[in-house]
Amino acid sequence: MKLLTRILLVLTAGWLAFESMAQIPPAPAAKPFVIPATDDGLPGAGPLRRADWFQKVWTERRSVWAQHVQKDQRAVVFLGDSITQGWGDDLRNSFPGMKVANRGISGDTTRGVLIRLEEDVLALHPSGVVLLIGTNDLEENADPEIIAANLKLILGALKNYDAKMPVILCQVFPSSDTKKRPADKIKKLNQLYAAAVKGDAQVTLIETWPLFADAQGDAKVAEFPDLLHPNQAGYAKWAAALHPIFATLDFLETEPDDFTIENDFMSLFNGADLSGWGFRTNDFKGQAVSSDGRYVAKKGRLIVTTPTEGRKLAQLWTTREFPKDFILKLEFRATPNADSGVFLRQPQLQCRDYLIAGPYKQLKHYKPQDWNEMVVAVTNNIAYCTCNGEVLEAALKLPATGPIGLEGDRGQMEYRRIRLQELP
Repeated sequence: MKLLTRILLVLTAGWLAFESMAQIPPAPAAKPFVIPATDDGLPGAGPLRRADWFQKVWTERRSVWAQHVQKDQRAVVFLGDSITQGWGDDLRNSFPGMKVANRGISGDTTRGVLIRLEEDVLALHPSGVVLLIGTNDLEENADPEIIAANLKLILGALKNYDAKMPVILCQVFPSSDTKKRPADKIKKLNQLYAAAVKGDAQVTLIETWPLFADAQGDAKVAEFPDLLHPNQAGYAKWAAALHPIFATLDFLETEPDDFTIENDFMSLFNGADLSGWGFRTNDFKGQAVSSDGRYVAKKGRLIVTTPTEGRKLAQLWTTREFPKDFILKLEFRATPNADSGVFLRQPQLQCRDYLIAGPYKQLKHYKPQDWNEMVVAVTNNIAYCTCNGEVLEAALKLPATGPIGLEGDRGQMEYRRIRLQELP
């Protein structure tokens, strides 16, 4: 009897507890990735979009990404707005062999990026970040100074996370006044971006504005049909602009160049270090990097790195001179608007991203952001110079003797397969 009474008491207590719990209203369902209703306490300044369409895109994309955090660990993260989103979630077709993650949200602003940086980017422990942001801020009438201040906060957060993680900052692309993104405002913003990263070795700035701008500073319809978003041709140019930087950062082209030199030529660059090259008075024998860090030997490429100052002249010379007639052959690759030169005994032959930087803007066979062959034939102190078979200089006067030199000025330049044949 006592046992039965105890059982009844336990059942009664359980029922009362259940009934009591049933009367408590359920907690509201969590709403992840909802944009805060006000700006109170949010980082940065300037516009943060809250339109229904943007709220929808913001929530949907970030909810999907939250499920891919583990899969996307250590990826190179592309961070931005609709221009980045429009490249597609699978960027591997543009960069075979790279682990990449697209974190672009259509309509986003620099302030939106600040808010979602921790969960969308830093949680992936990225190997690197490619950043293109700011055009939507302009449409919302934000001052360039406010946008640049937000950029500094973004870069500061990335630095605090990892002071050695490479960051590639793309200039804001050209658009149009009809899109509330006039050329003068974009130019001003890009100037402020450049000033924000000047002297910062962690950030590589790519001049993507002149890559796409027409003579008036606006986007070209052939590459930006709506004067804002690139088409397939535009994305291909952007990918090509990034490729040399990715190679320098060891994300791409990780195997040595397997070029075989012709029997009657001598190699001026061994592909592994800077032996035989110096700053006139020295020889970087056995060293892969020059004393100032500007010249780097890597997997068959002699790289003149992007100067953190924006522009900075540097000259590297062979330690020997060449008084005889000769044929010099090499290949070069330039990032957008890069400026360099090849010294022939002493005079400089301009070696640049020719179609943007000049002076040979009419070349038909030049391949932007790809490898191009330069051939210089010197006879009786007169040089005949070509690029991919097209004449650069038909009669460049040279002194009787002197070394071969490579200059760095603006952007990244790469040289490979540097070889010379001395003639009888």
